Amino acid sequence: MQRNRRPLNPEHQLSHLPMSGIIKARIKRLFLILGGLLITQIMIIWAAEDLSLFESTWMTMTTLVTVGYGDFAPETYVGRISTIVVMFVSAITLLTLIVSDYIEYRFYRRERILTGRWVYAMKDHIVIINTPKTGGEQYFSRFASQIRAVPSYETVPIMILTRHFTNGLPTELSDNGLVHFHGSGSDPAALKAVHAGSARHIIVLAADEADPSSDSLTFDIAHRLSESNLGQKVTVECVRDENRDRFTAVGVRTVIRPVRTYPEIMVRSVVAPGSEKVLEDLFNYQHDHPHRYEIDLDDLTWADIVSALIRHGIGTALAYIDDNNDVICHPPTDQEIEGKGLIVLVKSSETPDVGVVEEALARYREFIKKWHDLQDQAAEEEAIAERAENR
Repeated sequence: MQRNRRPLNPEHQLSHLPMSGIIKARIKRLFLILGGLLITQIMIIWAAEDLSLFESTWMTMTTLVTVGYGDFAPETYVGRISTIVVMFVSAITLLTLIVSDYIEYRFYRRERILTGRWVYAMKDHIVIINTPKTGGEQYFSRFASQIRAVPSYETVPIMILTRHFTNGLPTELSDNGLVHFHGSGSDPAALKAVHAGSARHIIVLAADEADPSSDSLTFDIAHRLSESNLGQKVTVECVRDENRDRFTAVGVRTVIRPVRTYPEIMVRSVVAPGSEKVLEDLFNYQHDHPHRYEIDLDDLTWADIVSALIRHGIGTALAYIDDNNDVICHPPTDQEIEGKGLIVLVKSSETPDVGVVEEALARYREFIKKWHDLQDQAAEEEAIAERAENR
């Protein structure tokens, strides 16, 4: 049995160090040695040959890269021997080793990126922890397209911290600029690797949107982030509404329900905190809900309709249905509306019937008519007074 056998490669002695650091340190060391050899060769040629410093440097460099223009060549024995020993034997060999190490480093980096073990230098990015149990690729793709449509978020980097995608991110995601790191949000080393402390936003997805027990894992991650004073950057998904107070108690900024088919809700909660509450209410019947009223619209502006409904405590107008059955959201406020229906955000416990809405619009028409009459009367009185002054 052989003992004290030397390893084939120096990095085998340093298995506790990252391979990228070993390779880069070796390349740096080889470059320093190569630089010393080149300076030595330049000085020898400058002293031994009838060449200027620039011509000596030029000949040394063309020899190193094996171009061999032939415009300059060593003529003395000293110059030729130094070229053989320093350049042919040593310098060109070192350059080959440097190129080989660089190629090795590129292959190593590619393999680490593919398997999610490359640590990127990121700042002001979005970290997404966990992957949806199903449809993760589609969810991340839609999330990225939606977040990139928001002003000032067009080029924001997105990092996924997950144990999925062990064979690399799907092309659709990598082409959109998403990267991933293989790990768990409950691992402090993984949170450090994704630079959670430098992130603009941190999103913690529910590991299983249908399993209430996944809230425990989410809470553990949220608690770790809060211990690092990152709670105000965190948006979490909570399966059971009863657990929301737990997340709020540890300083989490936003808590929402898992909505896999609409990542737009997550985008809204990230870029406009608070708006997710409005969007969530649209999907339940407990507090507020959008209600459709079949009603003819023909002589009021959108501003009039909105004001009429709010003044009478009915709700907030969200959209109207035109004569082609198209739903028109956020129409011009000063344009008269022609349609056959309204969609209004109303209280679920006190949903007004269509008669109340019609009455509110009729009263507002009377109010507008009286207001216009008063405006016309005031204008007429002003005109009379002006004519009297001119006499």
